[in-house]
Formats: sequence, C-alpha cells, structure tokens
Amino acid sequence: MAKRKLNKRQQWRIEKIQKERTERLNRKEKAVEAQAEAGELGPEQEGLVIAHYGQQLDIEALEGDDTGRVFRCFVRANIDNLVTGDRVVWRPGKSETGVIVARCERNNLLQRPDNFGALKPVAANIDHIILVIAPEPEPHDNLIDRYLVASESSDIPAVILLNKTDLITDQNRAQIDALLGRYEALGYQVERTSATACAGQPAPEVESLVRDQTSVFVGQSGVGKSSIIQTLLPDELLRVGAVSESTGKGVHTTTTAKLFHLPGGGDLIDSPGIREFGLWHMTPQEVEYGFREIRPLIGLCKFRNCRHMGDPGCALDSAAKAGTISRERLQSFHRILQDMAEQQARGLRIT
Repeated sequence: MAKRKLNKRQQWRIEKIQKERTERLNRKEKAVEAQAEAGELGPEQEGLVIAHYGQQLDIEALEGDDTGRVFRCFVRANIDNLVTGDRVVWRPGKSETGVIVARCERNNLLQRPDNFGALKPVAANIDHIILVIAPEPEPHDNLIDRYLVASESSDIPAVILLNKTDLITDQNRAQIDALLGRYEALGYQVERTSATACAGQPAPEVESLVRDQTSVFVGQSGVGKSSIIQTLLPDELLRVGAVSESTGKGVHTTTTAKLFHLPGGGDLIDSPGIREFGLWHMTPQEVEYGFREIRPLIGLCKFRNCRHMGDPGCALDSAAKAGTISRERLQSFHRILQDMAEQQARGLRIT
C-alpha cells in the first residue's frame, strides 16, 4: 500500500514539533553545560548505560558513594551512538542528572539494520545472545539462521532457547525436534523451557543460562521474551503481550532496550521485538562466514566466482549430497543470498 502524502500544513506541523523538541533538548544540554562551567558537576566516574531514551540515557553509577544509583544523563555531541550495556565516563549534576563525557572501549556490539538499511546498534558488551523461539509463532530455519549469522558475524555466542514447550503436541513434535537437532549437530547450545508452566518462578535451565553473564534476548515477537524475563525479575513491571489470534504474529511489547540486574547474578538486556532480522547490509562473503558449516568450504568450489546457487562444481552442493551440510540449512543460505540479490536489484528494503 502506498504511503499517504502529507499536505503542506501537516508537514509544517511535524517540522514545528521536531524543532520544538530539538530546542528543548538544546536548552537542557546548555543547562548541564552551565553547571559544568560553574563547577556544579561532580568528578568524572565510570557508569553503565541501563536504558536509552533518545537524547537522554539512564546511567547507573559504578563507583563512589553513588554506586547503584541511577542518573538521567545527557550526551555530549562529540560522542557517537551509545547503547544499553555501554560503559561510560560521566559527571553527576543536580537532582539525579548528569552528563556523559566519554564512552569506554567495547568488547562487542550487536547491530541490526533499521527501516532504511542503515545499521542500528542494539546492545554492547554482551556475553551471549539468547535466541528465543516457540512452537507458536511457528519457528523457521531461515529466521533462526538470520539471527545466527548476525551472531557469528558479531563474534557473540548464541544459545537457542525453545520457550512454550507446553504447546508441543503430537502434530508438531517431530518437526520441532528435527529443527533443534540440526542446530545441536552444529554445536549450538539448545535449551527448552516454558515460562507459563513455571507458575511465575524462574526455570532452572533459564537461571543457569543467565547467571553471571550479560545476556540479550532476541527473537520474533510473541515467543515470550518478556514473559521469561518476568520470571527472572518478578518485581519489574514488564508488559507481556499476547500473540494475535487472527494473524498468529506477535505484538511488540518492549519499546526500548533496558538492562536489568538479576538477583542470582548477571545482567540481562531486554531488546525490542524483531519480527525479521534483515541481513541486506552484509556481503555474500559475510553470510558465508555466518554459516559455521559452510565456513571451512570457502574457496573449495571448482570456480573462483561460484555463486553457490547451483553452479557447477559448487563445494556446498557436494557437501549437501554427502550429508555434511543439511539441505534445510543450504536452502536457508540460498534464500538469504537470493533475498540480498533481489534487494540490491530493487534498491529497497526486504520485508
């Protein structure tokens, strides 16, 4: 469906609102800078980004008398994008405010493309990605593989967590077991749980996953990410959405990435739902690297310019015939490459 065009008055109103918002933020930032010039800001100290709200961030103090307290901080213009999980250098101001003056070095960064194809950082300094899937909405290799390719490319370990095991029936059990078995055979850690069956208590398998780790939950909407977090953090006010009965697709419930400290140790980042994880910003070579069983076959095809799409002498086809690569994974790989080629030809975003 084509987008509705805005008339001149509507455009003027939008521009006016955006201008007013920018002016308010500039006034607040100038007020903080004035505090700094007047010597009203405290000394520099290390902090942790626990939530992001546009031009403002919630920073948890990591040292001094303020350790554990949260301050709403502004970011100086010379600092690049900050995300939940970043460690920063900041200075406290008045009334639980402050200003961020520098970002500390990152161990890693999880990114995803936005609606315009530009990379958008999601979270930083992650120990592992927990990819949540469920019997409903039905999981598919291609969607899982997109997350795993992003994980491999970011050098962040991934764990596959099947939630809602109470929805497994005689009709879907074989399909789900076969799906998970393919990833277990590749060395991926696979766990199973049911947030609803635990009656509000954290499942032991989930607790062991997140203990003493910084974890980020990803997966399409409706698989129960927020429900799992609620069992781990029952005191937090998290909105839990339901799967649309009419479409079977999930409803987005989280609006901003936020970091939570777990009672049993470790941190957990709850990120906005991602219905489909696009990879159109990657090259075919990066996608090859993202499939761990394909990685050792790079460069072994008969022809150097092999596209791996049924070309003669393709090492991937030979491996699939020999059974060293599953046909399902190879089909998923082909689909990703085809989607990327179509997107490049159209110059549009894949949906």
